[in-house]
Amino acid sequence: MRVIPVDMSGVTAMVAQPPQPKMKDRKNGVIALDAETGGSLMTVDVLFVANGKADLVTVTVAEADLSGELVTGTQVALSGLVARPWENEFDGKKKHGITFRAAAVTALAG
Repeated sequence: MRVIPVDMSGVTAMVAQPPQPKMKDRKNGVIALDAETGGSLMTVDVLFVANGKADLVTVTVAEADLSGELVTGTQVALSGLVARPWENEFDGKKKHGITFRAAAVTALAG
């Protein structure tokens, strides 16, 4: 699978929705685990602001790699952010998108 590094220079990133467990199976309440460490994965909705435009992106990160008080509006640093394109078939229809994964999400001092 392709992994594309994301250049965060010139981008302000802030928490839009605090971290929540990433679910592997919502119906049965199974939390997704990191394939390498076995630790729990979390998602953080992050507002990216650059060049007068804002985009909301969901970023996956290992729970152990979250630091600081990550509440709505907190400016954050996203270390090792990468994008991964994906494509699957659901009910006979092809779907595609991009997922984002960070090595760490850290609250910045205001």
